[in-house]
Amino acid sequence: MPTLEQSRHLVTEIPGPASLELAKRRSAAVARGVRSTMPVYAVRAGGGIVEDVDGNRLIDLSSGIAVTTIGNASPRVVDAVRGQVADFTHTCFMVTPYEGYVAVAEQLNRLTPGSGEKRSVLFNSGAEAVENAIKVARAFTRKSAVVAFDHAFHGRTNLAMALTAQSMPYKSGFGPFAPEVYRAPLSYPYRDRLLDKELATDGERAAARAIRVIGRQVGADNLAAVVIEPIQGEGGFIVPAEGFLPTLLEWCHQNDVVFIADEVQTGFARTGAMFACEHEGIEPDLICTAKGIADGLPLSAVTGRAELMDASHVGGLGGTFGGNPLACAAALATIATIESDELIERAQQIGRLMTERLFRLQADDDRIGDVRGRGAMVAIELVKSGGTEPDAELTNKLATAARAAGVITLTCGTFGNVVRFLPPLAISDELLTEGLDVLAGLLGEM
Repeated sequence: MPTLEQSRHLVTEIPGPASLELAKRRSAAVARGVRSTMPVYAVRAGGGIVEDVDGNRLIDLSSGIAVTTIGNASPRVVDAVRGQVADFTHTCFMVTPYEGYVAVAEQLNRLTPGSGEKRSVLFNSGAEAVENAIKVARAFTRKSAVVAFDHAFHGRTNLAMALTAQSMPYKSGFGPFAPEVYRAPLSYPYRDRLLDKELATDGERAAARAIRVIGRQVGADNLAAVVIEPIQGEGGFIVPAEGFLPTLLEWCHQNDVVFIADEVQTGFARTGAMFACEHEGIEPDLICTAKGIADGLPLSAVTGRAELMDASHVGGLGGTFGGNPLACAAALATIATIESDELIERAQQIGRLMTERLFRLQADDDRIGDVRGRGAMVAIELVKSGGTEPDAELTNKLATAARAAGVITLTCGTFGNVVRFLPPLAISDELLTEGLDVLAGLLGEM
């Protein structure tokens, strides 16, 4: 296959005629509830570029929502999957096991925070990982209640929707949801400072607020687990104030509550560390991973302390496709690429480039209320000029204009006013800079 040219190039309007034709077929064949960010249909992707059916080359600042972290067609992954598919595609690990599953579990046990003995179990999606982590916590503690946080997103299955905070588009009309799920306030520095400046910078104080709510609404004696994204994803790329996560973890350990870190979006080098928990030196009891784990193939995992992971009865964990051999081969190649190509350091470089550019933009435009994130997981929160009122209309207008200009961008946030940047770590500085320049130019015209 020829190398995909790493340049933005538009030969038609977005969408082009071939994409419009496919859109007609889609409307007749695909359920209306499935939404797509871009109105184009991809045929090739790699590095920092996605090429559509009309020959347009688009700058990728989304990585398939943090999935193709090392690129859409990373050579080691391509070779590993080709080799595996020639041997066998499936036997089911619960029927005839194979080495790939074991090898991925070994790597996860090695890489995830914590020096003690660990175990892992493999699934297909982030939502599956979260639900199974809660099963493990309930089996271990013999308690049932679970606490999630404001602005959280944990998936689209029933229990995961119960944990998720935002109604539209994730929960509305799909209830009733799983019981014994409660919510506590997150540390959200940009918004917290509107209430209390100290609360915005003092993570311990923000954690104490959450713990008070948990005590009143649930009680530690009833609580099996606390589940939290170390940096929230769909909720707005919210980075809690320093000290929030360690204080919460300490309280969990003091009260026999399992601390579950949902690293589905933040894991595997995305934030400039292998896992976002490492930025504050915390060791979760259980950690959920997916998305970037296998460079686009469906795979997820729960990894944790051996005594927790072994609490479930034999046969209590599993699934027909969990740890599919093709996905395991991709995961092993992904991990090898991250380590051999020093992609953690690359994520840090990308983070510096993005934040420096966005901070300069913020200095000239008060509609950028906040610039935040870690590594190659950065966002801007857009507000109405002269204040802090969320501006979802401007956000959607900017993202739509960027897409029409050939830059794939995503929005998020409880208030719909956050533009998030998740470039693949294989992107060049030149493409990344061009993508940000396009957004800056468009924002200046609005």
